[in-house]
Amino acid sequence: MKILYGTGNKGKIEAMKNIIKSHGFDAELYTIKDVGFDQEIIEDGETFEENSDIKANAIRKFCIENNILDKIIITDDAGLCVDKLNGEPGVYTGRYAGEHPTQEENINKLLSNMKQYSDMKDRSCKFVCVLTAILPNGEKIVSRGECKGAIAKAPGKLGGLTYGPVFIPNGFDKPMGDMNEEEYASVHNHRDLAMDELVKKFKELGY
Repeated sequence: MKILYGTGNKGKIEAMKNIIKSHGFDAELYTIKDVGFDQEIIEDGETFEENSDIKANAIRKFCIENNILDKIIITDDAGLCVDKLNGEPGVYTGRYAGEHPTQEENINKLLSNMKQYSDMKDRSCKFVCVLTAILPNGEKIVSRGECKGAIAKAPGKLGGLTYGPVFIPNGFDKPMGDMNEEEYASVHNHRDLAMDELVKKFKELGY
């Protein structure tokens, strides 16, 4: 089994390796750099599903053109959705405060927009990850993972996941950014959950 993961992000690649290993899959993992894909992909979809699909189709087209036909292509799109903000920042998670904003700028805009909601029950939100897989025969599989929580009123330690300093997972009283490694590992990660679902579908297909 050969998987071409549509990312150059080292953290995502390591997470994928760990999930594959935990499920006992005998799989080789490749990145877009390994196959020479360096095209810019315009992610102009209105949902995570659409953006993930756009990425998968672009990489699939490149693979067909370059006779790379033996790999399962996997792409993802992920972000934060706040209930009281009608799902914002959503697909604009990384550029909520404009093009190429800092982590602090994105967080400050979010906290400003949430200022009117002082009750924590009005600050509910979720991290979402959607994965799209295209099998060598062209068949598509889509999976979704969600991690629910609430938006803190003030940011914790900056760094890591963009909104980690203000995302308090359900069952905890502090944001992800302030958790130690053991606590962080105990939180169900949205990407891990989406991968778990995808791996189950692979097994159903006999991989």
